[in-house]
Amino acid sequence: MLLETYQAQGLLTVTLVNGQTSTAGVYAYRGDLVLKEGALREGTTHDRKPPEALFIHSALIIENDKIKFINGLLPKLDLLPVFVEKYQADIASDCVAIVYVENIAKSLQVELAGVTYILLPYKEGLVWNEILEELYIEKSELKNQSAEDKVAIAYAAAKTYKTKAPLVTYEEAQANTFVVVKDASVGAI
Repeated sequence: MLLETYQAQGLLTVTLVNGQTSTAGVYAYRGDLVLKEGALREGTTHDRKPPEALFIHSALIIENDKIKFINGLLPKLDLLPVFVEKYQADIASDCVAIVYVENIAKSLQVELAGVTYILLPYKEGLVWNEILEELYIEKSELKNQSAEDKVAIAYAAAKTYKTKAPLVTYEEAQANTFVVVKDASVGAI
């Protein structure tokens, strides 16, 4: 299974959900997905430093060992091609991809490797809550559902999600990025 393979390769981290939905053969994952592994520690062939880049707070639906749904947060648009290159063989051609990006100012759509990625600007908050709001999913719809089925509900809603965001080339999307300045006052005092 694809998620077991990713787990064995050390590509899943900060895992919140990892299991089968109530539909046989359909699996859900929520957590961070490694985009760039950390370097190997000196004198070892398997012990790695922390990852250099993550697809943060990602949510995946896997069916027939193909990624059918991807949602999450990329700190920079530059990481989207990294994700596509690393996971392209596992992404279904009809994958629904709604990705929050910290350094874009407006919603865009970009096609990479045959899949259209809906890119949404991200300001703050929990990515999971943001996508539920974006897809108009009420908390009552999720009540008494398993964690895996909650991701499946988001996927079902995402399949009918319509955006008015323009479809642009990746290069045009890059022209719409900006430098994100983090507030130093965030965190414990």
